[in-house]
Amino acid sequence: MQREIQASNKVVSMEYGDSYIRKRMEEDGGLGSRSVHHHGLKQIKVRRETDDESGEKDHQEPLSPMARMFHEPESDVYIIVSVGFKSPIDPDIFKTNLCRILLKHPRFSSVQVADEKNGGELKWVQTEVDIDKHVIVPMVDQQDTASSDKFVEDYVANITKTKISMSIPMWDCHILNLKTSDAESILVARAHHSLGDGTSFMSLFLSCSRKVSDPDALPSFPAATKKPRSSAGLFWRFMPDFLLIWNTLVDIWMCVATSYFLNDTQTPIKAPPTVAFTSRRIVRRTFSLDDIKLVKNATNTTVNDVALAITQAGLSRYLNRKYGKIKKRNEAAATKEISENNLPKNILLRATLFFNLRSSPGIYAIAEMVKKKCKAEWGNKIGYVLFPFTIALKDNPLDYIRDVKAKADRKKASLEANFKLFMATVFFRFYRTKLASFPSTTIWFSNVAGPQQEISIFGNHVSYVAPSLYGQPVGLTIHVVSYGTKMNMILSVDESIIPDPHQLCEDFQFSLNLIKNSVIIGRSNL
Repeated sequence: MQREIQASNKVVSMEYGDSYIRKRMEEDGGLGSRSVHHHGLKQIKVRRETDDESGEKDHQEPLSPMARMFHEPESDVYIIVSVGFKSPIDPDIFKTNLCRILLKHPRFSSVQVADEKNGGELKWVQTEVDIDKHVIVPMVDQQDTASSDKFVEDYVANITKTKISMSIPMWDCHILNLKTSDAESILVARAHHSLGDGTSFMSLFLSCSRKVSDPDALPSFPAATKKPRSSAGLFWRFMPDFLLIWNTLVDIWMCVATSYFLNDTQTPIKAPPTVAFTSRRIVRRTFSLDDIKLVKNATNTTVNDVALAITQAGLSRYLNRKYGKIKKRNEAAATKEISENNLPKNILLRATLFFNLRSSPGIYAIAEMVKKKCKAEWGNKIGYVLFPFTIALKDNPLDYIRDVKAKADRKKASLEANFKLFMATVFFRFYRTKLASFPSTTIWFSNVAGPQQEISIFGNHVSYVAPSLYGQPVGLTIHVVSYGTKMNMILSVDESIIPDPHQLCEDFQFSLNLIKNSVIIGRSNL
């Protein structure tokens, strides 16, 4: 279906934004193929060293090992965030505010340059920023709501076919002044994952925001709390330490085994290694945060536990349908795909579950994160664990919660995530092995706490926030982010692996309803 958009006084024909994106980025020197790894750099102009606001100087700081992992061909990962607004975006005001706030951060005004004297190690080098090369404003014709939703979804999918040139700071923004079912305009922001992790970008996002109820006040920053150490007897006080050591050793062994020979079951959603070079379809489903908290409080779990339980139940339902269709084709007989249990036994399906490893957990103001030696510093301060999902149809939906909570508590009593960051630091820098790469699992999963109140950015009231990724070596990535009274679950899928992502969203919604209804029925029977 052809669309026409007008940009820079030109009318450009495109297939849901594809031709325009590629043409515009080629003009700006910012386009690269998803299957091409950048080795050369264009000549750039570099500023002289200048003092920043914290009194520190730019010394061409090298990229961290974790940041460099996100440049590997099999994990050349970009963060892409869609933000819906309740009013149109003024591009000139938006650019002015970006220059005033965003470009003060050295990561957004620096290029990544290979230091040939040091084995090609990438370093941050500050440069002049041409804001017009980073803000793309296609003028799109207004359509009916259903067509607009599809247009935005396809536009984002086409962005995932491209890279940003390393000759400029690796970020850009696309402003779509197009009315959709839940927004009057859309901002699609993209940055290479080497610039920072989800906590860093959420802190930046919140620091650019203001409360709708108080336009002069920053939104509240969610902060995690640590449980106090038990005051029980000597044996029970030290038992957690023994379990920590044992669990960590077991998890290290599983990590090594996964890197070399232990693979997930080849289910219909397990992607081949080449999936890292494909484009992605990014969809989302909005849940009521009150429903999530109802389940959380009734089962004495966390929001993250409930999100994982929804995922486990939804994947079981989705895969049961897929295996039912395979069975139907093989047997040439009618099959009740959902009511019958078509799942094979002993499916090994794991998620790479990411954690914020800052010594002071939570979301912090960007002014704090850019300071040197800050406990909540900017960057890729993340580790990950291998989280096994039990793929099965359960008679009692609350069993999904109990199963996930037991596994989550077990993972919390381990230093697995810290060990993964250690591996990235040591093995990637000094001795390249498979241990310095991301494990071959079926899913990536991440949960980031979002704004607790309704917010505005540069005067525009935000209606939703939907972060995601592309370039990762899995066919399904799930992000969970809260905003006000809502929780969004965002799926990034390879369509050759999961051709019906909206159906998977439906399965997640169905699973939440099953679990919530079980909680309500259980209360009524008390």
